Amino acid sequence: MESKAAHQPPDKPVWLLFGILVFHQMVSACAFPFAKIGLNQLDPLVFAFFRFLLSSMVYVPVLIWQNRKSKISRRDNLRIFGIGLLLIPINQVIFLVGQSLTSAGHSSLLFATTPVFIYLLAIFFLKEKATILRSVGIVIALGGVYVILSGGKIHFGREHFLGDILVLIAVVAWAVATVLGKPLARRYGAFRVTGSALVYGSLVYLPFGLFQALKGDYSAVDWRGWFSIGYMAIVISVGAYVLWYWVLKYLDASRAAIMQNIQPIIATVVAAFLLSEPITSNLILGGVIVIGGVILTEIR
Repeated sequence: MESKAAHQPPDKPVWLLFGILVFHQMVSACAFPFAKIGLNQLDPLVFAFFRFLLSSMVYVPVLIWQNRKSKISRRDNLRIFGIGLLLIPINQVIFLVGQSLTSAGHSSLLFATTPVFIYLLAIFFLKEKATILRSVGIVIALGGVYVILSGGKIHFGREHFLGDILVLIAVVAWAVATVLGKPLARRYGAFRVTGSALVYGSLVYLPFGLFQALKGDYSAVDWRGWFSIGYMAIVISVGAYVLWYWVLKYLDASRAAIMQNIQPIIATVVAAFLLSEPITSNLILGGVIVIGGVILTEIR
């Protein structure tokens, strides 16, 4: 019987892991505006169909080659199938529908609660150690996110209620998928677990998505809409997803998750350069608070 240490990957430098996480957040921060462009031109259910069809076409050939070399156990395949259901029908499809029913500010703020859910789930299911500094750091970073995104402009009312609830469901699904996928990524590799989960989830969604796609209206879709699908399929569903699970092989889920709170900082800076949106005092203050919270979680 193999020892537990046999499945433990070698350590990677912390600076490399956090550098990859910063890059991951830069890529992911662009997903909100790019997805919004596509959703303005396509029904969210049709958008999801093309996104996951395209990403599955990237994954499948590599997965076939990997499965010839070694097999995934039936029990772990069932777990990966469950992760696929969390990632596709529950996380991404519900997120796209929710995003179309609420504002970008609301969805960004709700997604900023992800580290809280991952932290709590990791403590109970992965037996990660709860520390006072990490707990306080997460709360402080979350407060910084609110300062950045609110500026007195975010108001939670009935007009966004359904969309907000759907986005929150998507957030919880992502947190659960992260915690369930961590040990499997250690055992089989990030690409294999991520790809298999996405393909399984896409197959479940395929009949419903195909029906929506066949009756969809494409008259208003231009190159920006198709670029939006391409970005979400290749850059997010392949690149960002694989990077996320790769980092989880080497870092506690709660440590990796706290980095998601820097996403609103990056998104606002990108908007300042690309869309000439002003860098406000809320961004500066909130950014300092978020970074302070992240640093606090790393103090030993």
